[in-house]
Amino acid sequence: MAMMQLEIITAERVVYSDEVNAVVAPGIEGELGILPHHAALMTMLKPGELLVRKDSDESYLAVSGGFMEVLDNKVIILADAAERAEEIDAERAEAARHRAEELLKTRPPGIDIITAEAALRRSLIRLKVTVRRKRK
Repeated sequence: MAMMQLEIITAERVVYSDEVNAVVAPGIEGELGILPHHAALMTMLKPGELLVRKDSDESYLAVSGGFMEVLDNKVIILADAAERAEEIDAERAEAARHRAEELLKTRPPGIDIITAEAALRRSLIRLKVTVRRKRK
């Protein structure tokens, strides 16, 4: 089966580096499926779930935006933040979801609604990735 190199990098660390069969990434205009020998591509990523397929194994990561470049059978993702499913603390993500929902419901004075909505989206993505991990 054909393979391609995948690297997922944040400012803090290399989150993933290996040869894979496929990547499904949350592009700003929809999900992008990348297979080996894909045409050259550069795009922005929105916060979402990233799927990595290697042989019969599927891995999920939560990314909070960034950029993806596909060139010469290599995919490089420069993410604002990225976490593998096994790194996510589901209880902490659930608490963050609850806090964000409460802030959006009560809207106390001085609250930054955009920041609260972003926190809610981030926590929901993290929870979705942990649920997928449990299904496997």
